[in-house]
Amino acid sequence: MKEYIYGRHPVFELLKAGRRRVVRILLAEGAQRKGIFDEIVKTAEKLNIPMEIRARAALDKLRDHNQGILAQTNSYPYADWDQIIEKIETSASPGIVLLLDVIQDPQNLGTLLRTAEAVGVHGIILPARQGVGVTPAVVKSSSGASEHLLISKHNLAQSIKQLQKHGLWIIGLENTPQSTALGEFDSSGAVGIVVGGEERGLRKLVRDSCDYLVRLPMQGKLSSLNAATAGSVMLYSIWMNQNRSSFSPSK
Repeated sequence: MKEYIYGRHPVFELLKAGRRRVVRILLAEGAQRKGIFDEIVKTAEKLNIPMEIRARAALDKLRDHNQGILAQTNSYPYADWDQIIEKIETSASPGIVLLLDVIQDPQNLGTLLRTAEAVGVHGIILPARQGVGVTPAVVKSSSGASEHLLISKHNLAQSIKQLQKHGLWIIGLENTPQSTALGEFDSSGAVGIVVGGEERGLRKLVRDSCDYLVRLPMQGKLSSLNAATAGSVMLYSIWMNQNRSSFSPSK
């Protein structure tokens, strides 16, 4: 199945990652070849990827908000479960796996993927049949971060059990009074972070499979954050706690 990745940063990261076969790149007529646009052209030339100049209107018919560039490629290459486990076991740093329980909004998924890539998560698990997958819109909203991540589709409850067998504590993000406040437990070891969907939060079976339920302390007037923001805060907090010595002021 062929699809179009659009936008300058997503196309650039697509080429850098080299995980997909790029059939051709479409460039808008009159687009200025400078900055990252120029880098894309140079990279495509090195990789011998055909480039075609098209009227901007023609590109807009394929994808809105394309920034004058599209790359035709195959569908997203989801990772095998074993690839994620191998990365956890061979990593020098404590494992972080992000499990997303039926995220529906491509923008939210893209934001979470971008944060996940920034903190170096070892893998991401999406539900096998529900929620949004890695579509071109998600690639765009993640600024191409999705191209560098190991993302797999599996039953979440079964995935949680497997991660627990490999020594990961599973932490579900849920804003309830019964949940432990972030910072009140030790998250320095390997963990799996479960973020619920925008409307329903964590499903019961997934919630019951978690070792801990954690909430973000808040002192403002709003009672909660959306899934992407809350999940991003959680990822950064745990990553920094795992690597606390790296962020300590030098003496």
